[in-house]
Amino acid sequence: MSNTFLPLLQNRRTIYAIGKNLSQTTKQLTDLIQEAIRQSPSSFNSQSSRAVILLNDEHEKFWNFVKEKLREYATDDAAAAKTDAKMDSFAAGVGTVLFFEDQDVIKGLQEQFALYADNFPVWSEHSTAMAQLAVWTALAAENVGASLQHYNPIVDDKVHAEWEVPSSWKLRAQLVFGSIEAPAGEKSYIDDAARFKVFK
Repeated sequence: MSNTFLPLLQNRRTIYAIGKNLSQTTKQLTDLIQEAIRQSPSSFNSQSSRAVILLNDEHEKFWNFVKEKLREYATDDAAAAKTDAKMDSFAAGVGTVLFFEDQDVIKGLQEQFALYADNFPVWSEHSTAMAQLAVWTALAAENVGASLQHYNPIVDDKVHAEWEVPSSWKLRAQLVFGSIEAPAGEKSYIDDAARFKVFK
């Protein structure tokens, strides 16, 4: 059996060493990200996923916001320096995709389909996860390195204010990306017997 999709998934790795040495234009990257999200599935075709795409200076601004916020939690200078270095490594990339879920869409579905009301927030998380994987895999296919981060909710208020994000959009994850400056580390897998059950 020949399958062209699995190699794309295998190629999608967490890349921490990223830089600004990409050949793609801003438009090419933006188009790719938008189309990957557009083609991602969602429950009841709700299309609840939203994204703010930050590039170049706006991308760096976001990671400076995170850095400033995290300093409030640093226990000493050494911890602060370590955190600063990590945020700087993200800022060294080209862009960040901020993934959101529109809570107004979810509430609307809960009202329209009351029988499934408790499930829509869960299904919303499925939707954003699939959108994140789609974008990450699409970038990897273009030899763009990325890693998925979760600094919400500590920067939510700042993000909403700075980029005029609607209040109904709930921040779920941040995908930072750039040129691959060092390969991903070795990846290990748990035993199949602990993970799968097959009945024939």
